[in-house]
Amino acid sequence: MLERKPRPTIREENEKALLEAAERVFAKHGFAGATTAAIARNAGMPKANLHYYFATKEGLYRAVIERVLNAWLNAASSFDASEDACEALSAYICAKMDLARAMPLASRIWSAEIMRGAPIIQDFLDTTLSQWVAKREAAVRRWIAAGKLKPIEPKVLFYMIWATTQQYANAAHEIATLNGGEPLDDAAFERAKRQVVATILGGVAA
Repeated sequence: MLERKPRPTIREENEKALLEAAERVFAKHGFAGATTAAIARNAGMPKANLHYYFATKEGLYRAVIERVLNAWLNAASSFDASEDACEALSAYICAKMDLARAMPLASRIWSAEIMRGAPIIQDFLDTTLSQWVAKREAAVRRWIAAGKLKPIEPKVLFYMIWATTQQYANAAHEIATLNGGEPLDDAAFERAKRQVVATILGGVAA
């Protein structure tokens, strides 16, 4: 007998609606141009309700950023699940591309924040991201020592993966334009994933 998942609480549903509305508004107007009134209106609830869950615009912005950052970092769980370097990297690249498709607005917000010098989320970079990179670097160096990967700089590998996978979120309009004005369909996206995996692994696998 399948175990039923508990239904989301009203609080969880409202927070989810606000985060999704905030993604839309921040992606369109940036942090400076967005207002909590516009976000509440986009979510279909009174502004007072927004401030009940998120006291400030900055707090809501940070929650949006943290949501996508945690999703990206969790995408590398394959590093813990497999000691096969190619298997782990393939799963990570595919997960990152799937997230680019599932969370394109959050990816654009992140990129805009980084291009501004991360004035609001520098602490995330100094702590959460830096700790993640240090841990994953150790795994890559272990695979290199075992002869599973070519001698490479782990950070360069990560930058390559991030740049390539996030292109499918940040430049979705450009990709659609070059695809005859339509977003990639499921089959085309799967082909792209396979090609990205093959190209990156072709350069680093020993």
